[in-house]
Amino acid sequence: MDVVLLSRLQFAMTIMFHYLFPPLTIGLAGVLVYLEYRWLRTDDRLYHDAARFWTKLFGINFALGVATGIVMEFQFGTNWAVYSRYVGDVFGSALAAEGIFAFFLESGFLAVLLFGWDKVSRGFHFFATCMVALGSIFSSVWIVVANSWQQTPTGFHLVEREINGQLFTRAEIVDFWAMIFNPSSIHRLVHVWLGAFILGAFFVMSVSAWYLLHGRHGEFAKRSFAGGLLLGTVASLGQLLSGHFNADMVAEHQPAKLAAFEGHFRTVEGGTPLYLVGWPDEREQRVKSAVAIPGMLSFLVYQDFNRPVPALDQLEADYGRPPVWLSFQAYHLMIGLGMLFIASTLLACWFLWRGTLFQQRWLLWFFVFAVVLAFVANEVGWCAAEVGRQPWIVYPARDASGELVGGLRTTDAVSEVVTAGMVIGSIAMFTVIYAILFALWIFLLNRAIQQGPACSETPGPLPEGGASLMSVAAARAEHRDSKSRDS
Repeated sequence: MDVVLLSRLQFAMTIMFHYLFPPLTIGLAGVLVYLEYRWLRTDDRLYHDAARFWTKLFGINFALGVATGIVMEFQFGTNWAVYSRYVGDVFGSALAAEGIFAFFLESGFLAVLLFGWDKVSRGFHFFATCMVALGSIFSSVWIVVANSWQQTPTGFHLVEREINGQLFTRAEIVDFWAMIFNPSSIHRLVHVWLGAFILGAFFVMSVSAWYLLHGRHGEFAKRSFAGGLLLGTVASLGQLLSGHFNADMVAEHQPAKLAAFEGHFRTVEGGTPLYLVGWPDEREQRVKSAVAIPGMLSFLVYQDFNRPVPALDQLEADYGRPPVWLSFQAYHLMIGLGMLFIASTLLACWFLWRGTLFQQRWLLWFFVFAVVLAFVANEVGWCAAEVGRQPWIVYPARDASGELVGGLRTTDAVSEVVTAGMVIGSIAMFTVIYAILFALWIFLLNRAIQQGPACSETPGPLPEGGASLMSVAAARAEHRDSKSRDS
């Protein structure tokens, strides 16, 4: 019945449900831009039909993302009023920029993307697709900047403001660009984008592999799978490099979070091991059933196998102790899934190079279900980042003298008037609503995938006059008649 814990659980539930949609939106937007570009360059109607099909799935996902994202921002005022007062000056500018430069751009051209196929020129429709993709990218920029500021705050000072006769501490911006380019924003932004591209690629490969295994839309599925595989391979390899730079940043600016990620309880002389798997025991201050590489964490952080990395016993007095078990497991699950994505996409590329990829039914079945793992990887990555900064909702920063300043503990950030009963009631309500939305999302995606793309199996240019439904239907009927005559 603790209000803080219940509010954290509610926010975790709503934001993790919401985060099913934004990375897929970003990933699919990039796919749409590529397909329409190929259509314009080659005049091949298969690219056109593929773009229309994936646009339909994009629209379903976009609608659910908008609906669930609104709830997240409302919770700042309902459950986290003290936090809202503390970060209002920072978040106000970032979220306003997100609305002006991202949401208006994205939503303004969305109607053209979804409904303008037969009503505008090819070039303008491609421009609208690019603007929607750019809007989704811009939206992620400002959200990640705001969240990154909580992790590594810069460009602010603390002031006392009187509100209704009470004094409250507020973080106010003194350097807007320092706030935007805080030490973690670029690293985390690249990491988020690559995670989104991985999810978009694996979603495309999942649907395409399902079609191939069921003997449907063969040429469409092969082209879509090959394109998704290329994007997934590049993004997975890039994510490995991005993850290393992120870990270096965390080691410098959030050392207690890194110690929690690695289950590093006690500082020891010599090199610090890197745990591959294990079971952290916070009572005994050790990682049980561990498989570790001696000195590897020291090497990754300092490029020195023998230099000790500070552990929680040295850091807890300044930073507090994050929940080690959950941070450790979420972080290692994210890394493990990332390595699986690299291995599976490289193996698929090897089979594609040999010309035998689409005969490997076992591998196609893996990619049918691997999209679930891509969703999980995105979710546990955010879970590790947010849980690892506890007990802070806004992490303390070091001033020029090296002293820790600012910071807001999670226990101090909740609204004063919210009761446990209120939060439990809202959790129950959200659970029911989100269960309905999830079922609707699955139903609509499944129906669109079962219907499949409205395309002929024979590549070629579109008829003159565009890509109306009548022309597509006529092309399909002509193809069926041709097959009948051949028989």
